[in-house]
Amino acid sequence: MAYTKAKIKDLVDGTIDRDTLQTMLSTPKDKERFEMYLDILQEQVPWDDRIILPLGPKLFIVQRKADNKWVIKSHAGHEFCDWRENWKLHAVVYVRETAADMEELYPRLMAPSTDWQVIREYYCPKSGDLLDVEAPTPWYPVIHDFEPDIDAFYKDWLDLPVPERA
Repeated sequence: MAYTKAKIKDLVDGTIDRDTLQTMLSTPKDKERFEMYLDILQEQVPWDDRIILPLGPKLFIVQRKADNKWVIKSHAGHEFCDWRENWKLHAVVYVRETAADMEELYPRLMAPSTDWQVIREYYCPKSGDLLDVEAPTPWYPVIHDFEPDIDAFYKDWLDLPVPERA
């Protein structure tokens, strides 16, 4: 079943009805859906670099217009780093590592022990948008979520040409 761009926009905006959402999730994706999805995301950002792959609601791998280099960029336009690097190392980080910090999120006595767990919040330096959260042990290094195989995704999964890169 193919969906209209308007219906995909409803999905992106979170305004889609539950029945349509359930059908979308449980049936094979139509070939054009990813391209429509990227078009909708592109219309929502205030910059012209081409979105290659979304990494989160406000975080993208983009093809920088000036030189075709692939970089990680926020919705607000902050450029973090090369797409293969861990963008979190270039973000504003707030670490909840005290009982008082945890009690801002959890009811008293229900928060995790900060001897065993901290909460790291990663923010866009330009907008202050919360981009990701992780809850590791205090000594654990910053987690690099994944490095996508964009070539395989475009060629083998989407049957689309891989965007050029510098």
